[in-house]
Amino acid sequence: MAASARGHALLLHGAGGGGWEWARWRPLLEAQGLAVAAPDLVPAADGLEATALDDYLAQARAALSALPGPRLLVGASLGGLLAAAIADAADALVLVNPLPPAPWAWELPAREWPARVPWRQQARLVSTRRAIPEADPATALFAFRRWRDESGQVLAQAHAGIELAPPRRPLLCIASGADEDVPPALTRALATAWRGDLFELAGASHVGPLLGRDAAVVAGRVLDWWRACRPQAATARL
Repeated sequence: MAASARGHALLLHGAGGGGWEWARWRPLLEAQGLAVAAPDLVPAADGLEATALDDYLAQARAALSALPGPRLLVGASLGGLLAAAIADAADALVLVNPLPPAPWAWELPAREWPARVPWRQQARLVSTRRAIPEADPATALFAFRRWRDESGQVLAQAHAGIELAPPRRPLLCIASGADEDVPPALTRALATAWRGDLFELAGASHVGPLLGRDAAVVAGRVLDWWRACRPQAATARL
């Protein structure tokens, strides 16, 4: 990777995670000239059980608007849905195994969510290793220590499907071939319908593109794509 990829990047994490999920990406993006913001989404004032999707959307929108341009917006899983909803305030959009909007959300595996999803309480190192089989032992331990509980209301709203218009920005979708949370066929369908580029990782898990052994490769592909699409992104902002 030669040439600079200068600009600002906002990285939005998935449900039950935090800005720490981007620990493998952040130094690579910063080394290529991108100023990176990877905030933690925080519960509403009334607590996690009262937190709604709109609360996270407001935080994501405020974080993006605080960044100077050009702005690269990247979201993974739930963060991908949030990123897609605010994409028109960015210059380019990258969605990593995103929770999809309607109608694709209706094809997600059906689940019931308690008011508070106890992922922190139920976290185990062995289950973390199963969830990210391509992560090295140190990374699996790093993730295990940081999982957090999540709002069931947020997840129920996301899985119910929200209506979004296709983004009017360059789009890259990343699909993991072994994703058991968001089937890769849904990410492929989203990329096709929204006329985006698609990068597939055969055998990767849901969080694998962020924390697996190929995380640096994925971040590098994103940087190459960002450099290539910047002139198009600048035109789209006019």
